[in-house]
Amino acid sequence: MSIYRDKRVLITGGSSGIGKALALQLAAQGAHVAIAARDPAKLEAALQELTEAGPGGTHLAVPMDVSDKVEVEASVPVVLEGLGGLDLLVNNAGITWPAYLNDTPTDVFEQQMQVNYLGTVYTTLAFLPHFMQQRSGHLVNVSSTLGFLGIFGYAAYAASKFAVTGFSDCLRQDLLPYGVSVHVLFPADTDTPQHAWELERMPAETRAIADTAGLQSAEQVAAATLQGIARGEFHIVPGLMNKATWYATRFAPGLVRAIADLDLKKAWTKRTGEKI
Repeated sequence: MSIYRDKRVLITGGSSGIGKALALQLAAQGAHVAIAARDPAKLEAALQELTEAGPGGTHLAVPMDVSDKVEVEASVPVVLEGLGGLDLLVNNAGITWPAYLNDTPTDVFEQQMQVNYLGTVYTTLAFLPHFMQQRSGHLVNVSSTLGFLGIFGYAAYAASKFAVTGFSDCLRQDLLPYGVSVHVLFPADTDTPQHAWELERMPAETRAIADTAGLQSAEQVAAATLQGIARGEFHIVPGLMNKATWYATRFAPGLVRAIADLDLKKAWTKRTGEKI
């Protein structure tokens, strides 16, 4: 029997990508799942898939913009009453904007922080009283490989994901006395609609660096996430290449920078004809 059977789960950004893959796998394992996202049409379509994946469970679609604190707070009674409580919160909602730094307006930086970082903070704080009173449960914050390693073209996104990582480090200790477990997910490039959108806008130099990391499916990332939660892992790093990057960044950061810089220099020269 799955450890997730009858667990009550909320996943933000649950209508597509990693969020939807997590929702479907949890529903198939007997969990009761609420998914939150901004697009009502996508939410309803994902809810139908949830019902088919876990026909015996209670599943909810909650229209919500995580960057709107009022909407997030209003969702709390809807989720808690609809599911009868909450055991697992996955802060997965996020956006990105790959671009040359001089082509990135300041409002993109603000939007990335508002959705990726403050959206995580708003949702966590809104449900925090429930978890603290319950004195059990799991919180999963979705960061990124770019939440521990910044690269060319992702200044706005990486900054917001580094913020998620730092927030999670503090949150782990803040909730330790209450028996609530915190996990941080660091997915590398994942085959999702958002990644397809990124590829169309990604600078050539960014593509050259990112291509060395490979591509995982949303289902692979979701399965690794559920395994990591079950094992009590604080840092969940899906994929062998991603794990290698994680360890190399921690123990040989100069080497990682040198390799990334080499890829950048080659791509820059190829695009501009100039040597760095």
